Amino acid sequence: MPAVLFYILSLVMLAAALLVVLQTHPVYSVVFAIISFVSLAGLFLILGAEFIAAAQIIVYTGAIMVLFLFVIMLLNLRREDIEERGVSLMKTAGSIGALVLLGLLGGVLAGKISLGPQGPFSQEVIRQAGNTQAVGRALFTDFLFPFEATSVLIFVALVGVVILAKKKL
Repeated sequence: MPAVLFYILSLVMLAAALLVVLQTHPVYSVVFAIISFVSLAGLFLILGAEFIAAAQIIVYTGAIMVLFLFVIMLLNLRREDIEERGVSLMKTAGSIGALVLLGLLGGVLAGKISLGPQGPFSQEVIRQAGNTQAVGRALFTDFLFPFEATSVLIFVALVGVVILAKKKL
């Protein structure tokens, strides 16, 4: 049963992620991103990482997507604005990105690209302490600077969008 659920959630996530990129209306892209994030949270639940699944729902699906929707609606993008901004340039950049992604995926599957060393937490340590403690310890010790830098970056981006939107009024 978990294998069938894994394949269903994987297909839903891949289809939604593809529709995020192919969608021309930004609000629809955000909705498909939310579907993709919820499917990813389901995959985390299947793997037994309940904390990561809850964080995925709360942080990404809740906070980040609401922030994206706020920014999109604040910018008040119209279909004419999107279409006149060089759709061919976007398609070219998307095609190059897809080729790079396929190349990296092929390299990982062929074993030519190393995925890196395993972390300090083995399966036994995670079972004893729990995945919430393992994630918290790693996040607030080894990855404290990237965690804080990400929050500052999101705040600066939000301030920039507000400034850009103010100039249009």
